[in-house]
Amino acid sequence: MSKPKILVARAIFPETIERLSQHFEVESNQADESWSKEQLIAKLQGKQGAFTTGSERIDAALLDACPDLKMCANMAVGYNNFDVDAMAAHGVLGTNAPDVLTETTADFGFALLMATARRITESEHFLRAGKWQKWSYDMFAGAEIHGSTLGIIGMGRIGQGIAKRGAHGFGMKVIYHNRSRLDATLEAECKASYVSKEDLLKTADHVVLVVPYSAASHHTIGAAELALMKPTATLVNIARGGIVDDAALAAALRDKRIAAAGLDVFEGEPKVHPDLLSVPNVVLTPHIASATVPTRRAMADLAADNLIAYFGGKGALTPVTPVPSAGK
Repeated sequence: MSKPKILVARAIFPETIERLSQHFEVESNQADESWSKEQLIAKLQGKQGAFTTGSERIDAALLDACPDLKMCANMAVGYNNFDVDAMAAHGVLGTNAPDVLTETTADFGFALLMATARRITESEHFLRAGKWQKWSYDMFAGAEIHGSTLGIIGMGRIGQGIAKRGAHGFGMKVIYHNRSRLDATLEAECKASYVSKEDLLKTADHVVLVVPYSAASHHTIGAAELALMKPTATLVNIARGGIVDDAALAAALRDKRIAAAGLDVFEGEPKVHPDLLSVPNVVLTPHIASATVPTRRAMADLAADNLIAYFGGKGALTPVTPVPSAGK
């Protein structure tokens, strides 16, 4: 019996390609070329499955042009590259890679918070430019972390991980806003109190965004929300580009309406709004919150596991779209 055909859309670990090859006819992109939508459609012809990484848009137009496609496995916890409604209508299953990156991403989120609050990037640029000639009492004096108020918008597993690091490790008062309130046991574990979004923005010394991207969460933080924040506050986004209005944030940073920001994700990435590149009080990283070797391997393994299980008739492990009915 012939093996199902799959496309691996980006370069991944060679060991993952080797494992997939035991179950599928694999066409891979180990050269890591950036394909246009038309090129991706051409590569998907005759393929039943796709291993995606979050940068490949799976929408109605692509699905119309790829009638053999049955499943897309994202090597990411987010799946805003999937048009879920279109995939459901076409009977195409989508999966993601949750849980395996929770602790690593929470680590990075807290690291980005610390770098932002303590002006680490700004001071390093100062040192590298040869400007450090003497000590002064206010040289790169930043915001306190220990004992300050941490506000988290989006209290899923990663948000809870950041809350625990702040509360238990740094003695922070943790407040959060979420679509639904956590149960009392989880709140106690995180030492976190539920507040409105407006109260969080007005109160928090450090605001961290960990919400999934959707049309409803687009520009969760814009000019109006930034205006509510303390001028001494910091903002960290490890969620998705589009959660923050990057142009409005750049203006707020330039005008010192908030103290600083740390961003791992951007609208239209890998492009970055040029105004963010010209303000000194922002820490910028290229979407690397999950970037440890063990975690990235676990993400790749889970995406592969989903493909192998689904095409092996056992059902996908972590579906994010409706499971297609028989005959689709």
